[in-house]
Amino acid sequence: MCGRYSLFAPREDLIDLLDAEPTAAIEPRYNMAPGEELPVVRDAASDRVEFLQWGLVPPWADDDGSGLINARAETVADKPSFRDAFEQSHADGGPRAGRCLVPADGFYEWVETDGGKRPYRVAFEDDRPFLMAGLWATWETEVEQVGLDAFGDGEPETGTRRVDSFAVITTEPNDLVADLHHRMAVILDDGAAERWLTAAPDEALDLLKTHPATEMRAYPVSTAVNDPANDSPAVAEPVDDDSI
Repeated sequence: MCGRYSLFAPREDLIDLLDAEPTAAIEPRYNMAPGEELPVVRDAASDRVEFLQWGLVPPWADDDGSGLINARAETVADKPSFRDAFEQSHADGGPRAGRCLVPADGFYEWVETDGGKRPYRVAFEDDRPFLMAGLWATWETEVEQVGLDAFGDGEPETGTRRVDSFAVITTEPNDLVADLHHRMAVILDDGAAERWLTAAPDEALDLLKTHPATEMRAYPVSTAVNDPANDSPAVAEPVDDDSI
């Protein structure tokens, strides 16, 4: 699975990679966690980098509770939580779910050992940023907004609560990641990103491949990464196995 990742590549490299303008500043992040609003590029607005909550909440969900952080490539076309997003089926006359690109420059995995779980960071050898395949959805519900006049003769007003969220798609691991975990994020090859946003479902499925381990590395990092509150360069730096 992909449950934590980083994005601290230079802004210029990100803009070149995404070919989209950020709606807000993309700050360097070393420990991005579920529940946070993180940068993505959606098929519905491919010229913008938007900030969505990591943890997909389907439009039909009863509430906006625990979202789904990952979607399996093998079942995105069938599982109700992800099917509409994958097929880009826009119900009710407007886009409520679809595909997206999730920029990163590394992700973390934990290995079970006799001494407990040891965290590792997986990245390209040159730490270049890359794009993970994702799905997004918009969940909305009506809520009562109580104003000061509601305690007098006024009536509560009805408003809308909206959550835009996303999930990262995972697949079988390559030879490098297989030593750490049985799943890995789908990393889109050069030229595949735009096709992921626009392709018909059959072609889109073909893009959800395991990225080869070529030019990738994995190295141990501090257990400080276990706490999402730790978000500094030290989190992504290599450490000796004995010091974990």
